[in-house]
Amino acid sequence: MREEVDRLLSNPFVGTLAYFSVAALALVVCLTIFNLITRYNDWEEIKKGNMAVAMAAGGKIFGICNLFRFAILNNDTIWHSLMWAGYGFVLLLASYFLFELLTPLFKVDAEIQRDNRAVGLLSMMISISVSYVIGACVT
Repeated sequence: MREEVDRLLSNPFVGTLAYFSVAALALVVCLTIFNLITRYNDWEEIKKGNMAVAMAAGGKIFGICNLFRFAILNNDTIWHSLMWAGYGFVLLLASYFLFELLTPLFKVDAEIQRDNRAVGLLSMMISISVSYVIGACVT
């Protein structure tokens, strides 16, 4: 069975579809988790035109996908890629909590919900930057 799966995944079209499908599903799961830990609903705020939330959410999307990019490039199987990307996601979540902890003068979630674009931009850049650092560590 495993040999058949490996043979199927060796086809570039099937392999691409498989990796894309797994990464897309994982992206939805990760965004749902992020949405649960914030004090606002990303999609409702974006629908209202809240640019700070859009920037923060865009940074999360880029960061998660970037983690998958590194995980796919540096691993032989979908399972190893998913494992490393999942570990990277946990570290990305930790960086989000650190950002909140290291800004005691204001609440990050509250400022983003108020459409404070400076905080939204900073949140986006943290997600993107940290994803590169985590990605560089993926083996």
